[in-house]
Amino acid sequence: MTNSILITGGAGFIGSHVVRLLVQKYPHYRIVNLDALTYAGSLANLRDVETAPNYAFEKGDIRDQSLIRALFEKYRFDGVIHLAAESHVDRSIENPLAFVETNVLGTVNLLNTARHFWKDAPAGKRFYHISTDEVYGSLGDEGFFTEETPYDPRSPYSASKASSDHFVRAYFHTYGLPVVVSNCSNNYGPNQFPEKLIPLMITNIQENKPLPVYGDGKNTRDWLWVKDHAAAIDLIFQQGKPGETYNIGGNNEWKNIDLVEKLCDIMDELLGRAPGASRQLITYVKDRLGHDRRYAIDASKIRNELGWEPSIQFEEGFRQTAQWYLDNEAWVREVVRD
Repeated sequence: MTNSILITGGAGFIGSHVVRLLVQKYPHYRIVNLDALTYAGSLANLRDVETAPNYAFEKGDIRDQSLIRALFEKYRFDGVIHLAAESHVDRSIENPLAFVETNVLGTVNLLNTARHFWKDAPAGKRFYHISTDEVYGSLGDEGFFTEETPYDPRSPYSASKASSDHFVRAYFHTYGLPVVVSNCSNNYGPNQFPEKLIPLMITNIQENKPLPVYGDGKNTRDWLWVKDHAAAIDLIFQQGKPGETYNIGGNNEWKNIDLVEKLCDIMDELLGRAPGASRQLITYVKDRLGHDRRYAIDASKIRNELGWEPSIQFEEGFRQTAQWYLDNEAWVREVVRD
């Protein structure tokens, strides 16, 4: 094995797609997946690569200092791709401290360990921290987030991610740790835990349950196909410049209500229902606390410097996602039960 890579949160939604891509693309890399297997992580996401000779799974928590040190001793990592995080805004409103412990303290624990093991030979090492566009706050009807946009987090979740981003950059400037950071827009696609908007709507439509839409439904998000995100992560890990930040977006803005109506129409077609039938399930509910109005990513830096662009058109991506959930009902039942 020419490189040993630690992927944290590799049994989660985005992480499992990154693990699969790297295991299959780089057979000469050792890919180590560290995941605590909380509610949003499941080894069912990786059944197709779990026996690959270059893949290893370690169950554990990024907050556990002795475990992280032992893993660095065992595998002598050349790189870290850090995805493990508490990520659901509603849960952060209910329990902010859990987000501080995992997203901030867990990240600093990884940084400290990487710094200790790489201090004498940092050449060829890389600590890659994956973050979110939510750290930038909320946009009006116009404009886009760039890598220079000032941070303005509005929820406990985004505040915890903003803090972890600052620590990662501080370790670059203070200790010379070779880091890169990326901030992405909302991901969608196969294997996303059903509490998130798109899989929740798909499963509720299928089961004829209400489709809860916050407020007036006009909150706007940029949606990124998860496999495009995994490809961007691979590219940044291989070619990104140390100390730099890259924004990753799908060029795919949707108001929540328009997105839900589009999913209704796609599902009606796939399920053989009368056109417009599923739209009758839409139910407006009280808006979420601190609900940012609009996110939109300017991804020109990664396009111009590294040559990355989204590969899939939005409607086709939504259709593929809906079909995947219909074809994988057993997976949905398994992860919800876990």
